[in-house]
Amino acid sequence: MDEPISDRTLTRADIEGLLALPRHLIDCDLEDANLSGLELTGWRFERCSLRRTDFARARLETTLWTSCRGAFADFTECDLADAKFISCDFNNASLRRATLDSARIERCKLTGADLTEARAIDVIFDETLLVNARLAGHSFRKARLERIDFSQADLGKCDFRHATFIGCSLRDAHVQGARFDGADLRGADLGGLKLADARLFRGATISSEQAGQLLGELGLNVR
Repeated sequence: MDEPISDRTLTRADIEGLLALPRHLIDCDLEDANLSGLELTGWRFERCSLRRTDFARARLETTLWTSCRGAFADFTECDLADAKFISCDFNNASLRRATLDSARIERCKLTGADLTEARAIDVIFDETLLVNARLAGHSFRKARLERIDFSQADLGKCDFRHATFIGCSLRDAHVQGARFDGADLRGADLGGLKLADARLFRGATISSEQAGQLLGELGLNVR
């Protein structure tokens, strides 16, 4: 990898001229750039501005993203296997049909992000905001979920079997068809979930306080 490239506004033509080796971009402006379909495996993006950047169908395996800001960025059908996102804000980004196998996402904001049909085997989310995100059908089976905010997210038909929730929120999440058999939900905020959803938690472990919260939806007082 050559010397880092810093403090530049870069276009697609600029990036195409740098493709010989993986690059390290620092404080660069790539807003609205069309980088679709490019081979960027192993690149590093640090404190870059990526608002509405188009990465659709790009090869982004083993990339590292640190403290980037990329609202509405497009990662549709990207290959992000083994990528790492640390302290980034990609609110309302599209990751539809992206590959996230073995990716790691830490301390990130993915509010409103669309992960519909994304492939995400062994992906790790840690201390991440997924508020109002679209995650229908994803598997979190046997995952250890720490400090994940799923509030108002679409979790329909997700697989949370035998998952452990620690400091998480499922408040007002859409959980129709999700599976929680064997899950430990004692570390999750279940506020806003309806008693009609309680059957989904059959076989899961919840606290007495959470049980009272669910029964409270019927107007019953648990003493």
